[in-house]
Amino acid sequence: MSTAERVVFKNVSKRYGDVTAVDRVSFTVEKGTLVTLLGPSGCGKTTTLRMIAGLDAVTEGEIYIGDQEVTRLSASQRDVSMVFQSYALFPHMNILDNVAYGLLASHTAKPKAHEQAREKMALLGLQDLALRLPSELSGGQQQRVAVARALVLEPQVLLFDEPLSNLDAKLRRQVRADIRALQQSLGLTVVYVTHDQSEALAVSDQVIVMSQARIAQVGTPRDLYEAPQSHFIADFIGDANLIRGQLSTQPSGRLFSAKGLVCDVTGPCALPDGAAVLSVRPQHWHMASVNTPHVTAAVQLGGRVSKVAYLGHCMEYSVETAVGDVLVISNNTANSHSQDAAVTLVASDEHIRWVPDV
Repeated sequence: MSTAERVVFKNVSKRYGDVTAVDRVSFTVEKGTLVTLLGPSGCGKTTTLRMIAGLDAVTEGEIYIGDQEVTRLSASQRDVSMVFQSYALFPHMNILDNVAYGLLASHTAKPKAHEQAREKMALLGLQDLALRLPSELSGGQQQRVAVARALVLEPQVLLFDEPLSNLDAKLRRQVRADIRALQQSLGLTVVYVTHDQSEALAVSDQVIVMSQARIAQVGTPRDLYEAPQSHFIADFIGDANLIRGQLSTQPSGRLFSAKGLVCDVTGPCALPDGAAVLSVRPQHWHMASVNTPHVTAAVQLGGRVSKVAYLGHCMEYSVETAVGDVLVISNNTANSHSQDAAVTLVASDEHIRWVPDV
């Protein structure tokens, strides 16, 4: 297989008339890593992927694959393969010919093309399906065929555009694990686009979160989940209860105040005085009955249970409080709280994150 290469964006922009789809984006995808472009619809992630592939022209900036600038090169001049959301398999061709298609189109002898195709199919557990048609395969098998077809060209960079969106939840977990295992075992450079946060956290070495055509934050999955740098990231990556308020310094120490809540800031907080957001994940609230003793906590909120949902492995509650509805997830399914119960929510310093109100 060709040596994997890194991808570098330097102040890249893409405009369609008066609309800016990607705005002065810079990042590096190190060779042999899997980096995910994550964000809501319309944020610019797919356009960014298509510019790596050479399918969309760059308006401004430079793109490098390895040491070669490829900004103005066509898609056929780049050593890049792409796996599309729709699989894009040829329905009249068997699986072997689908996988070998790129090699055959580049005039590789048919016996050699089929030999290389079978090697890549074996990596993905497709060796027994060579003579079947795409219509005879499951969605997960068809996606593996699309990956094998991309791999057989031995690209420097492999691109995935929402590859799991057509699969059910259980199959998504299985196929994403297969993609990650293959990327790591072969040392591939992969750029992966998704709008699914759990998918991005599960497969990535690094995640680039995009919002409104720009990069909002770059980091490891753990960095993004545990140390969000903005209100948008805290709200977008996983579930979070975000309480807007004000930080202030008093003679007795720092305080955070919001409607119906005043608490001491006793844990680490690097934000200056002024508008701020207190963030607590749903699973990090401890919920107790009002008359039940509980541990001392940095944040305490009184409230009323407005909704209860049993999800099998956990309970999900919506609690009305003075600062708004709070989502709580509890693993205690044996002793659940009933609807309309008066409760106290507590969160400790270790589970509180302070986020700029931007």
